[in-house]
Amino acid sequence: MTTILAMFLAILICGLTAAVSAETNTRYRIFPQRTSKEAAVVEWGHSAIISALDGAVATFGPQTSQGANFEVETGVVLADPIDGVGKGNKSNDEVDLSLSEFERSYPGKLANSDIVEGNMVIMTDSAGLSGVTMARIAKDSGAAALMVVNTDQTAGDFIYSLEPESDEEKAYAEKHIDIPVIMVSLQAGNVITTAMATDATDSAEVSKGAGLPERIRLYAGGDRPFFEDAMPGKPLVYLIHNMLTSEECDELLRMAEGKYERVDDTKGNNNYLENSFAAQNKGGDAINVDRTYLWKGGIAGKVIKDIDERMSQVMGFPTEHYSDFQVNKYVSGSGYRPRFDINEANGIMATVTIFLNDIPEGHGGELVFPKPGDAGDPVLIRPKKGLAVVHHNTDENYDFDQTTLHEELPLDGSSSVKYVAKKFVYLNPQPQAMRIVLPLIAMPFGGKLPKVFSMLQNLLIEKFGFATADLYFQKIVTMIPILFLILIASGVSSFVSNQMKQSDDESDKKSKKKVSSEKNGKSKTKSKKRD
Repeated sequence: MTTILAMFLAILICGLTAAVSAETNTRYRIFPQRTSKEAAVVEWGHSAIISALDGAVATFGPQTSQGANFEVETGVVLADPIDGVGKGNKSNDEVDLSLSEFERSYPGKLANSDIVEGNMVIMTDSAGLSGVTMARIAKDSGAAALMVVNTDQTAGDFIYSLEPESDEEKAYAEKHIDIPVIMVSLQAGNVITTAMATDATDSAEVSKGAGLPERIRLYAGGDRPFFEDAMPGKPLVYLIHNMLTSEECDELLRMAEGKYERVDDTKGNNNYLENSFAAQNKGGDAINVDRTYLWKGGIAGKVIKDIDERMSQVMGFPTEHYSDFQVNKYVSGSGYRPRFDINEANGIMATVTIFLNDIPEGHGGELVFPKPGDAGDPVLIRPKKGLAVVHHNTDENYDFDQTTLHEELPLDGSSSVKYVAKKFVYLNPQPQAMRIVLPLIAMPFGGKLPKVFSMLQNLLIEKFGFATADLYFQKIVTMIPILFLILIASGVSSFVSNQMKQSDDESDKKSKKKVSSEKNGKSKTKSKKRD
């Protein structure tokens, strides 16, 4: 009886554990989901102007690891019909029930297979065909590669790797599909189909392929940055893989070394200059977080400039709208409670969070958006070195988005350390006072700006309000170099004046000495004559 009871309890505990585990696994939409090995690039243009799209490589057909077997340089055409089926039924006219679903769904070659042959063909997934079926159509039509456009209107830039949907499809793909197959987003599909179109190009001609580039190049993404959508709506959250190289991550850590200070946001103080704000939660937002701010601005070295230029190219924000890097250090137990990124002195349009090191799964430290606007499961993003997470704090009308609430889960493990670099994209471009003068002032202090400047800005805000205080603060900061130059000029002038005075004094002394010497000489001469 005791044994049976023990077995029953063991089964019950296992069941509860499995239920909790399942609940934990389904509680979040977990990212990242894409990997570098399934990242592809479709590129066209010449050395002066090059355009490119991200693609997700299907799990069947040539893979990015196969090098030349995956790469293609060829023309590109639209499929006819565009979805591979057209208005007709995708099944055979006379349904043969002895055939499998895979065979019954095959509609045959494309109507324009003579044009498709030797080129990349673009098809949409709007007919509901499986990836292998579309690849079969493209292959039988003579295509050199297949681009499938994800036509889900709600998916934004979301793409994924097409997979066989049955063992039969898997076996068929392994035996017959030897052309690269990729998926691109609906936006990307619109970009490539209108790449060469002008205002004078008729829309009907565009739908026939008149706007396509003449030739394209398909190759593995490798270490090139590529996108992954987390939430296409409210809030807008997307991932950029390989935003920073491993070496760049290490260099940022080197710049921040020895400059960290513990974040204490419980005193109600705001440092608008460095985007470090008073707590929005009772008891504080930051839990044992250390922070530093790398004042580089317009005098940054090559590493920072390369990063800023790459971010501008990838995200589309001008570099003048970027803050400098804020680097945060987390140890075991460190985290951030749910909060918003709000800077009333200079509105933050978007926040870029870049993980500077890897954190093993199960050790915490994830970035979470707990209340997405689609009422779906919260989004959880695991730290991965070089991965950037971009979330927009404002909507399309530049109004504050209440769904951008985010938190960083506590870090687990006694030896765990997490490093995160943040850049904030401001609504307005940063003035020269912020981009040049303040970094120059910070330079003699080891790159740390004296706190007196934050205190000065807060005093001005308290007295005049944000808009007027900003103008006064910029004028004061801009005057500092002028005053410094005046002091230098005054010092140089005083030095030169003193040198000239000393020179004149020495000349007077020499002159008096000479006169005295001459008098003594004459006196001696007279004395000799008397003798």
